[in-house]
Amino acid sequence: MFRHPQCAARVNSGSTIKADSQTAGSRVHGNAMHLLPASDGQTELTAAFLKRQARSLYWRGWLLSLIADELGVKYQTLASWKNRGGWDDASPRQVIEDRIEAKIANYLDKPDFNEGDMKRVDFLMRQMERSARIGKFEESGREGDLNPKIARRNDDAAKAKREEKRRNFLTMEQWAALLGDFHDRNFAYQAAWWEQRDQRTRKILKSRQIGATWYFAREAVAKIAEAVLAGEQPRNQIFLSASKRQALKFKREIVSWVKRVCDVDLAGDPIMLDFSGLENDDGEPIALDQVGLYPISTNSNTAQGESGDFYFDEFFWVHGFAQLRKVAAAMATHKIFKRTYFSTPSTKTHEAFDFWSGAEWNRGKAKAKQREFDCSHKNLAAGKVMPDGSWCQVVTLDDAIAGGLGALVDVEELRAESSEDEFRNLYGCEFVDDAESSFPWARLAPARVDSFLSWRDFDPAKLDIPGGRPFADKPVWLGYDPNKQGRDDAALGIVAAPDRPGVDKLRCLDKYRLNDLDFQGQADFIRRVAAHYNVTDISIDTTGHGRAVFELVKRWFPNVRAIEYSVATKTALVLKGQSLFRQGRVEFDQGWSDVMQAFMAIRPTLTGSGKGVTYTASRNGQIGHADIAWAFLHAFSNEPLDIAAAAEGGGARVVFSD
Repeated sequence: MFRHPQCAARVNSGSTIKADSQTAGSRVHGNAMHLLPASDGQTELTAAFLKRQARSLYWRGWLLSLIADELGVKYQTLASWKNRGGWDDASPRQVIEDRIEAKIANYLDKPDFNEGDMKRVDFLMRQMERSARIGKFEESGREGDLNPKIARRNDDAAKAKREEKRRNFLTMEQWAALLGDFHDRNFAYQAAWWEQRDQRTRKILKSRQIGATWYFAREAVAKIAEAVLAGEQPRNQIFLSASKRQALKFKREIVSWVKRVCDVDLAGDPIMLDFSGLENDDGEPIALDQVGLYPISTNSNTAQGESGDFYFDEFFWVHGFAQLRKVAAAMATHKIFKRTYFSTPSTKTHEAFDFWSGAEWNRGKAKAKQREFDCSHKNLAAGKVMPDGSWCQVVTLDDAIAGGLGALVDVEELRAESSEDEFRNLYGCEFVDDAESSFPWARLAPARVDSFLSWRDFDPAKLDIPGGRPFADKPVWLGYDPNKQGRDDAALGIVAAPDRPGVDKLRCLDKYRLNDLDFQGQADFIRRVAAHYNVTDISIDTTGHGRAVFELVKRWFPNVRAIEYSVATKTALVLKGQSLFRQGRVEFDQGWSDVMQAFMAIRPTLTGSGKGVTYTASRNGQIGHADIAWAFLHAFSNEPLDIAAAAEGGGARVVFSD
């Protein structure tokens, strides 16, 4: 502490005090600052130092007259320092800082400075730091100046680290880059879809393989980008597909696109986009709630609960469409949400046909209020708003080629690989008439399941692992339909053998199309696939090139079955398939619309003599259509036609030769 004002010593202004450190420490106790050492070891009191000393004494309650007497400074000089320095206006913090400084100086000047004094100095220094932070906070008002932890959380390094770890966050520049890339890569017909993005309901009948799923996955994100850049709240985007695997295709398209353009890895199911920390051009924060990208399968038990814009993929191939549409429509009940339906056509007997054609809208209305829906390609090629308020369009392969797709497809090759009926259905947007089909839509539809959710014992991802076993050691049957007359449309089907023959389901686990392979290449492919499974039966159609494939497969699988096509053989195959579907003993993934089309293409026809009936899939007189359906029928034939009789020791397999 400072000595009483009646100290004996006096310090004359401008004089030099000759004393050792101990004498100096006892001369003026509680100095506000250390004396500056002179070159000769003496200590010189400068005017600035005297001013600090005087202020410190004044803040301790000394009168100016006593300070003048103590320091040897004229009273008028002290009064001038006090007024010009605003000593009376000092804040409590400044006064406390002065006392702390004096206290620290006292401890440091002690000749017997010990460990306890060191701890006290350390404590006082921390108080000095705290006071300094308070002073900085008084000037800036930033909480980070008051709390160093907050400052560290908000410095540039911390922000960079958070942005690096932040999940599903894109900067304004990245959102702008996505929107720009989206527009740059669209074809003309896709740009037309974008122009209609604000339509409450869009129905699009499209050709196969024109990039609709690719486009609408990106459109959903582009709409979010558009809203974010405008400072508006975006909406959830929901993707409905026949199966979870198909729905996840939307996610894969989005994830790969964002990674390519922004080098950001989106993750999660659903993907929840984070907008926190975004600022507009003026540096003001943009307050936006999170939105999600939801890939959902068309299961009425799971496809509900969310709200937002939804995209209904391949709705003409969904079983139970009427019920599912009600569930889907509930997601977009509010008028701000948009609904998009797009699909290749299936059959006129499908529930979605009435929704498309207007029959559902007209149903129950007085005749005077009913309206005609012209759903022809001629009327809808450019898109048009229909009487129910929906915007509808038909986009054939020719339309897509005219819109810029021509460099990616070979129309003549597609025509050569398809029957005329199949080409018109897949690429010309014409509906299939399945009235004469041996496997009509109504019989096939119940067999469709969401394999991602239903088949927990099947993990196709393990096919990408060397030696992986996607079905563990459970038995499977392979059915193979080779190319016919040199055509490159061979197909391989993999069926899970039932644990209880005649009772359990035959699950179609996987399928492959083998194009541009000779018989050796086909046999090698079958062997590579078989290596991943516990194969107990392989059946091969030995017509034409199939005989060569059969002989090669027989070398490593001696029990391979040869199926010699004849009227009786094909009849037996179809009857067995019909029996299995009728009994509800077949399952395949909901996303396999090509399997549906293949089975529906099989129909009875007269034999050449006109005296019998066989089963074909018309290709203008050429055999070989519906190859994937025949491949599965081959595998099914490993179970006897009359399985009940076989269980009792009678019956036999469907065909066939050794």
